[in-house]
Amino acid sequence: MSAVQHHNKKSGDIAAKLLAYYDGHARILPWRMAQADGLPDPYHVWLSEIMLQQTTVAAVIPYFEKFKSRWPDFKSLAAADDADVMAAWAGLGYYARARNLLKCARLLADEYDGNIPQTEAEMLKLPGIGPYTAAAISAIAFGNRAVVMDANVERVVSRLFAIEMPLPKSKPEIYAAMDRITPARRSGDFAQAMMDLGAGHCSVKSPSCLLCPISDYCAAYAAGMAENLPRKAPKKAKPVRSGTAYWIEKDDHIWLVQRGEKGMLAGMRALPDDRWAAQNNGDEQPPFAADWHVGEDIIRHSFTHFHLELRIAVLTAPAQQADLQNGEFWPLNKLDKAGLPTLFSKAAKAILARKLGQ
Repeated sequence: MSAVQHHNKKSGDIAAKLLAYYDGHARILPWRMAQADGLPDPYHVWLSEIMLQQTTVAAVIPYFEKFKSRWPDFKSLAAADDADVMAAWAGLGYYARARNLLKCARLLADEYDGNIPQTEAEMLKLPGIGPYTAAAISAIAFGNRAVVMDANVERVVSRLFAIEMPLPKSKPEIYAAMDRITPARRSGDFAQAMMDLGAGHCSVKSPSCLLCPISDYCAAYAAGMAENLPRKAPKKAKPVRSGTAYWIEKDDHIWLVQRGEKGMLAGMRALPDDRWAAQNNGDEQPPFAADWHVGEDIIRHSFTHFHLELRIAVLTAPAQQADLQNGEFWPLNKLDKAGLPTLFSKAAKAILARKLGQ
């Protein structure tokens, strides 16, 4: 029998206790603002949930505010220029989310009159929406009962029911436990209360069990093992790749290219590079033959599946126009408006800092 089946507390007691606490202690977040029907704007919920995938609340808030102000609904986002959206997303990472954001908004504008469907099953047909996101939007934006699982919820439930099987194998048992305690009414509020609890009292390290509103129901707390859960299977070490970016400057402008529609950082403005990828090192072949000076700076950046060490090669003589293909010169004093991904923004800052120090 699982810990969930053995738990001797009524699931309704857990929900009632946590919801009562949430009513007085919920985090104030911009996407939670209620409309006339008492529920938040579905567009705001969708936008925030896409942004929050593998990203912290603190990092998301300014991006959410920027997008909400510039593109206030699905139809306005659907009409946006791809480059503008990718530039506005720059720095938030996981850029496939931004591409799927546009695909989803355009599909909703074309086929759903600019509205998102209300059921999980229909949402799962949309680009960029998986089981967690569909459940979260359905529960939070539309008041449907749905079982919402994110990393915070997994941690709370693992401790609440003392589930000792390591993640990710324990996910089905954690889901079953969350299903058992999710109430029919206010399941969206309950999901957000669980997320808040995981982000606060039930944090990864040093959980504040004495302040937790549902510690009386927590099997891990009773057993003195809260800090040890959830258990996780050992992670495989990420491979380290190497590559080179190329700095081509002319009259206080820098040459930027737009990356292809597929692959790493697709569709983003960037410095030219030597075709490094998750599976391979760069080939060290510059965009054209010239007198390149490879500096000593190494830009280190971590992606989901690998680490990258990037060197920067600077062109020491003026570029010939015939050598410059598929790009544009961008003013250095407006480089922050180019929407460079974090990797290339780091590289540009390193070069500019070196120039100022000369």
